[in-house]
Amino acid sequence: MKQPKVLMAVVGVAVAVTKFTEPKIALILQFVMILLVSVSSANAAILPQDRADIMYHRYEGGGVSIDGPALMLRKKASDAISLSAYYYVDTVSGASIDVVATASAYTEKRNEGRVGIDYLAGNSILSLNYAQSDENDYNAKSMSFGIAHDTFGGMTTLSMEAGLGNDDVSRNGDDNFKAKVRRYNYKFGWSQILATNWISAINLQFDQDEGFLNNPYRSVRYRDDNQPLGYAYQSEIYPNTRNALAVSLVNKVYLPYRAALTLNLRHYQDSWDIQAFDAELEYIHPLTTNWTLEAKVRLYRQNQAEFYQDLFQFKDQQNYMARDKELSKFSNLTLGFGASYQLPTWRYLPQVTPEVTLQWDHIRFDYANFRNVTITSADVGLEPLYQFDANVYRAFFSLYF
Repeated sequence: MKQPKVLMAVVGVAVAVTKFTEPKIALILQFVMILLVSVSSANAAILPQDRADIMYHRYEGGGVSIDGPALMLRKKASDAISLSAYYYVDTVSGASIDVVATASAYTEKRNEGRVGIDYLAGNSILSLNYAQSDENDYNAKSMSFGIAHDTFGGMTTLSMEAGLGNDDVSRNGDDNFKAKVRRYNYKFGWSQILATNWISAINLQFDQDEGFLNNPYRSVRYRDDNQPLGYAYQSEIYPNTRNALAVSLVNKVYLPYRAALTLNLRHYQDSWDIQAFDAELEYIHPLTTNWTLEAKVRLYRQNQAEFYQDLFQFKDQQNYMARDKELSKFSNLTLGFGASYQLPTWRYLPQVTPEVTLQWDHIRFDYANFRNVTITSADVGLEPLYQFDANVYRAFFSLYF
């Protein structure tokens, strides 16, 4: 496909998307699209493979269990268009440690649906996606537009994505509480084939959140000698904005015996003074034509938000106050294992390749300044530091067309 046809396709999508996005997103979209189509390439991009997946997932840890099914379908409508749909169900029961001190265990269900379209224009793929998630006290809608462009004979891929989200927050038992969250995100990627067996990529992500950013059920604790436990609770107070930047470097090496080794390094920092680093090493090893094994190890560390404390000294001590354990200083270590088996093709559908995959992750969480307040025998502020183990199970049945 010649360059003018690519440019016409990109401009057409740009005009359509600009009508429905925020001005700052639209400007970035137009600039990056013009930048990408200005680079020429001889090789064409390829649409994602047609496939259907059924998944069951389960998470257990920290007093909470989450499970449910998911269904994903991707199918080409023509040589240039691929459609996708995704449906995901979460059933949550229990209560995490930072909520259980002031609230009872609960059960709720979340339904999430996504639809998307990919358009192949020469050596570029344009993507448009819409997602909606519904809970009894939280509803989220988002739309994103992305473009990936192959250049230098297919050796280099440049990509970008811009997204806008609108969330509605409510609180069970309080009809007067209504709040909103506006989310913006921008992603930029550059992947490079460095050798016949080595691919490297660098990815940047910018996030901007505005609105009610804390949990309406969570509280902070402060010293109060008049209380039997020596402390009392008040509602969390967060800033109304949060800006974040994440940078990741990915290296994938293909080994001579068809195995692959992937190293992912990622740095994160935001306007709440949180800085985090994680490193993940993954190894995939084919045993036979049908069996493939995988293993991974991941280490994550972060410091605390500037307005986080496990125990404040008095009520309304600061303008902003948080006791969310995810904003504390903590680390976690993940060990993961998986196995895939490619089933024999079906006689009545020879063009379909079925596959079964099982995955298990074990995660150890260690908190450096978040204490277990359920241990009431200890002195105030000297309770044991909180830690817990979690297990994540996933089972897939996939069909490749």
